[in-house]
Amino acid sequence: MKKLLLTVLLLVLSSTVYAAGQKVAYTIGNESFEGYYSSPGKNAPLVFLIHDWDGLTDYEVKRAEMLAEAGYAVFAADMFGTGVRPTETADKKKLTGALYQDRARMRALLEGGFAAAAAQGANINNAVAMGYCFGGTVVLEFARSGKDLKGFVTFHGGLTTPEGQDYSQAKGKFLVLHGTADTAVTMDDFAQLAKELEQQGVNHEMITYSGAPHAFSVFGSPRYREDADRKSWNRFTQYLGETLN
Repeated sequence: MKKLLLTVLLLVLSSTVYAAGQKVAYTIGNESFEGYYSSPGKNAPLVFLIHDWDGLTDYEVKRAEMLAEAGYAVFAADMFGTGVRPTETADKKKLTGALYQDRARMRALLEGGFAAAAAQGANINNAVAMGYCFGGTVVLEFARSGKDLKGFVTFHGGLTTPEGQDYSQAKGKFLVLHGTADTAVTMDDFAQLAKELEQQGVNHEMITYSGAPHAFSVFGSPRYREDADRKSWNRFTQYLGETLN
């Protein structure tokens, strides 16, 4: 796994350009990945974004561009590999399950993605990590690893702490945005995380939204809830203004 982190080589795919950003090819060890980077300008504060269980799709690109318009650089990392964007539930479960079972690899991929962001010139010293659903779960793993960021944000992510882990090494300010009607990640899970963060003295804010199910912020989904999406996004952007220079 250490060898996996030794080499992060960056190639910018300038042929695929979105509104303000571009796809970015990078390697971790001998594996290839494809992230997305958007920045409004030099030294902009960085949001390190982790995708949902269907991989880095147009959804994350849209969120990245929304943040870029608000003045933030965004690097959306790839946790699955180049071209791996599952559409079937069984494939999504297989890919995420493999990473849940191999936390060392999960952390290595996070570090590799963060190194790729640095190679793009991102301001990694003024950064927060955030993620959606699976990505929110991964962001909490990054926090437990002791990564020295200014904050960690999860939108309707998994909140359960793996056996043998805790938040004793966590740094920065946490923001947890959750749907009260989420049956995949329950309010018991939400309360347990609050207890753990409080016990470890971790600076945190945790908000729930009534009637909001799992994945409430995903545009176009049957689970989408406009009210919860609007409120959680507003709080998130306020949090960024409070947390990043």
